[in-house]
Amino acid sequence: MKKVLVLAGLVFFVLGIVGLVHPDFTYHKTEEVAHLGPVRATVNEEKVAHVPAVASVVVLIAGLGLTVLGVKRSH
Repeated sequence: MKKVLVLAGLVFFVLGIVGLVHPDFTYHKTEEVAHLGPVRATVNEEKVAHVPAVASVVVLIAGLGLTVLGVKRSH
């Protein structure tokens, strides 16, 4: 259980840092716009998602807390 807390804490910590350093990320979404018999028309859109700085800070602090808690329990 202690190792799981430390590992989860480190993962959250790294995700929080990544969210602060690179808050915008893009992804592609394929959407079907028409379906007429055997013919289908799709659109591939590029979308941008923004991670709020507050969420990144919360995840960073939670990761730090889990890591410290896991280390303290191991001693």
